[in-house]
Amino acid sequence: MSGADLVNVPARATRALIRDAFVASGLPEADAETCAELMTEADLTGADGHGIFRLPQYIRRLKAGGFNKLPNIKITRGAPATALVDGDNGMGHLVMSRATNEAIAMAQETGVAWVGVRRSNHAGPAGLYAEMPAQHGMVGLYAAVANANHMGTWGGTDLLLGTNPLAIGVPSGEGPLILDIATSIVAYGTVKKYAQRGLEMPKGWFVNAETGAPITDANRSHEGLLLPMGEYKGAGLALMLGLVAGVLNGAAFGRDVVDFNADDNSETNTGHFIVAVDIARFLPLETFKSEVDRHLRDLRASQRLPGVDEIRLPGDRRAECRAERARDGVPLARPLLVLLDKLADELKIKPLAER
Repeated sequence: MSGADLVNVPARATRALIRDAFVASGLPEADAETCAELMTEADLTGADGHGIFRLPQYIRRLKAGGFNKLPNIKITRGAPATALVDGDNGMGHLVMSRATNEAIAMAQETGVAWVGVRRSNHAGPAGLYAEMPAQHGMVGLYAAVANANHMGTWGGTDLLLGTNPLAIGVPSGEGPLILDIATSIVAYGTVKKYAQRGLEMPKGWFVNAETGAPITDANRSHEGLLLPMGEYKGAGLALMLGLVAGVLNGAAFGRDVVDFNADDNSETNTGHFIVAVDIARFLPLETFKSEVDRHLRDLRASQRLPGVDEIRLPGDRRAECRAERARDGVPLARPLLVLLDKLADELKIKPLAER
């Protein structure tokens, strides 16, 4: 993507705008701060489709009653190492941060924890929640049912599967190593960014459901199917993650999924799960980190294919992006800046330019 239509904005300014917008829309200050922190972290780590880009949509849903502004989040422990969180239709960032902290605390007691979530909402990038256990010396495993169905089962045309993301985090000597992937060939948030900026999508992302012809106009993505990564493998993984994050928790899956891009009022009943595994129950944490580092060095130093300049590993760009954006600011598209200025005016809060 060209950077010509991008403007770098300090992360402290975007975070302040997000926080103030949520407070002005009825969220308690502590909850607004939590959401702002996680959304800003999404932008800093390069998950542009999950940070401030989503703010106008989130505020619209808050105003329409699609989110519960004052949720009573309940946690029921079914066994020493399992729990189910009922998010009471609160904002997904609040629900998932609560669920992840519960998983970490449980794993500190029992060595492992599996926490399922229902009645939640869109919670931003999966990597946020896989990283939290990794920061506590644990393996983190997170998945969710996406908030809209853009894929069919392999060979089918009915929109019955989402881009259901998966993230895995492990500690290393240089910090958490994070894999964060959608089960589609590209995250739908990226498609929305392309549409906002008027950019053409590559062939192979979307196809027309009737003809199979590629769709490259992002504003026509609703006319087709988003393809899974790895063909049938991605579709199969989306299915299994949907069953475990959705059906197992009494959350939405398949035809029950509410498209929160088109519906601001209905409860989405989004399902997630987070798993935390205490590494020290298997071997000393420092030994694990040392071994991870050794294997990463081997991978980076491995013989490269012709035309490959550098071996890239999961989370490399994420870490580089965070350092760059913490220093230089978060790049925001000019059409998004227009929307954010309009939102600030409607909410009677300071625009980004004054922060």
